[in-house]
Amino acid sequence: MTARRSRSRSAAYAALALGLAGSLALTGCNSHSSKNAKKSKKSSFSSSKSKKRKIIGGGAAAAGAGAAATRVPDCFPSTYKVTFSQQTGPKSHVTVKFKNTTSRDCKLYNAPLLRFTNAKDPLPLQQGAPGHVDGTHITVPSNGYAYAVIPTNTAAAKGTAQKSVTIDFMGISSTSVTRGPVTVDFAEKRLHISVGKSKVTNWSSSVHGAELAAGVGN
Repeated sequence: MTARRSRSRSAAYAALALGLAGSLALTGCNSHSSKNAKKSKKSSFSSSKSKKRKIIGGGAAAAGAGAAATRVPDCFPSTYKVTFSQQTGPKSHVTVKFKNTTSRDCKLYNAPLLRFTNAKDPLPLQQGAPGHVDGTHITVPSNGYAYAVIPTNTAAAKGTAQKSVTIDFMGISSTSVTRGPVTVDFAEKRLHISVGKSKVTNWSSSVHGAELAAGVGN
């Protein structure tokens, strides 16, 4: 009887020990699984933050590139871009025509600075004074035109025939470098241009607008 009880107790102790070992193993496993889950969550959060930073940075770079792409450059004169013609009659005037021959839009400020036959000073402006920029500008589209007009409808304004004209384009400010100069030889181009004591208008997107500004339009 004693031996049987002894064997029964030994079996019970063995079962209890086995149960405790299993419980400890399960606890360790759960703890390890919980730690792995926390690490995974932290890693996912960090990755998400990194992606957000990349998206934000990429968006700023794209915006900067877009602004650079839409910046409109200044127009530059040349002997084939700027042409002159003179109309006669009661509303006689000289038309200055600029063509944007580039594939991009460009900007013209105020008025052209024109020195006829090596004159020391440019022709006076109807709006403001040469070298003074009042913020007026127009955008000339690719292959588009701009016009300025010099009224020559009086004897003094018509003056005498000119041999040539040197052209500068005004910049964004009175201290900025003008775009030029270039010189058009009227004799070489077989042009008869007469200009005296007159003034030149600001650039206009239409010849009619320039003529109205000069007081010679209908």
